[in-house]
Amino acid sequence: MNFIRHIEHHLAKWKGRKDRKPLILRGARQVGKTTLAKHFARNFPRRIFLNLEKPEGRQYFESYSQVKTIAEALFLAHNISFAERKNTLLFIDEIQESPKAIHLLRYFYEEIPELPVIAAGSLLEFAMSNVPSFPVGRVEYLYLHPLNFPEYLAGIGHNNAIVAFDQVPIMPFAHQVLLDLFNQYAIIGGMPEVVKAYKEDNSITDLPRIYESIWATYQNDVEKYTTTENERQVIKHIISTAHLYIDKRIKFQNFGNSNYRSREVGEAMRNLDDAKIIRIIYPTTDTEVPVKPNLKKSPRLQFLDTGLVNHALGIQGQMLGMKALSNAFRGAIIPHLITQELISLNSIHNKSPHFWVRDKNQASSEVDLVFTYNDKVVPIEIKSGSTGTLKSLHQFMERTNHPYAVRIYAGEFKVEQIQTVSGVPFLLMNLPYYLGTKLPEYIAYFIENHTLR
Repeated sequence: MNFIRHIEHHLAKWKGRKDRKPLILRGARQVGKTTLAKHFARNFPRRIFLNLEKPEGRQYFESYSQVKTIAEALFLAHNISFAERKNTLLFIDEIQESPKAIHLLRYFYEEIPELPVIAAGSLLEFAMSNVPSFPVGRVEYLYLHPLNFPEYLAGIGHNNAIVAFDQVPIMPFAHQVLLDLFNQYAIIGGMPEVVKAYKEDNSITDLPRIYESIWATYQNDVEKYTTTENERQVIKHIISTAHLYIDKRIKFQNFGNSNYRSREVGEAMRNLDDAKIIRIIYPTTDTEVPVKPNLKKSPRLQFLDTGLVNHALGIQGQMLGMKALSNAFRGAIIPHLITQELISLNSIHNKSPHFWVRDKNQASSEVDLVFTYNDKVVPIEIKSGSTGTLKSLHQFMERTNHPYAVRIYAGEFKVEQIQTVSGVPFLLMNLPYYLGTKLPEYIAYFIENHTLR
């Protein structure tokens, strides 16, 4: 089963560029990097696949040091004429297993630029420490994430929902269908293996086995790059407890009721962030561009996939019986998922979003997300249910230089003009949960088509 991924148009652009460099697909394990590359390989008349976790794949890089010799040996072994290199994709999977292979990528670009090369790997930040000279400026990157909501719709084959989803603004008659489908997606998440199993069985009964397998793989992977028993214990502790804190800002010191010091936890958290298993989301105090993270203030944690979080919390069965998921786990699941949806759009860079807090000690005002559009920083509140107070949003709007704000909620799409407690007028776009990945398009539509009366 192949999923349609929005990153595919970036791959098509890469294929057509004259100055094409070797491309590295990055992302956590089991988000679909290998499947994506093999599916894309169908655009080439000939393909060579290497898996560097296997000795027969690594041996080409262990036996030779010249990329032309490596390439010629590969072409001979696959009965392909070297003259066909322009029409042959070389896909190097699990490249993190060979620091030498990572190092040699630059020479594919310098010596055989006509040969299309794609590599895929996880935990590359750890492998890079063993690379004598990383090919900076000689490779390109694309980042792959779990399936987002429109990719999920394509994966389950709901083509009519995709058509309705792509209309801007959304038609009112499509609201309930899309909301119900989004609630389904919110429960199981976007890990491809999980979605595939759910589509085949239409049941969550067998999904815990898959979630557990994914968690075990992540833990074992990261532990391979620790150097002491204490580092392994800290990693294990974070993986086993961090999901309990997705609705809270955290402190590294004594994280999860442990005795671990700030330095130990911070280093382990950053390693998990590098592995793309969690993200450390720092706040900003800026209401105008540029938006800068404030590393002195407490961050939030964001997991790779909300379905994994639901499984770790043991709430999926409970969520199935809910009419509205906005209250799941103290109202934290939907904001977590909306943040995941925004991160999924970051295919060509690895930036994390930010939330906003007041630039004042002991201040409690906090806006869930901010989004930069041209010269504007747009605040985004994610509210439980279809109603909710907007006190922090009002605080932001009294400090910024434009009248545009967004509320993401369970209700229908609408734009209204309201004012802050102190009388500052502003425009509020109310956006249904399921349009998280459409946020850039809707903010553009909002600003270009609405002004204060």
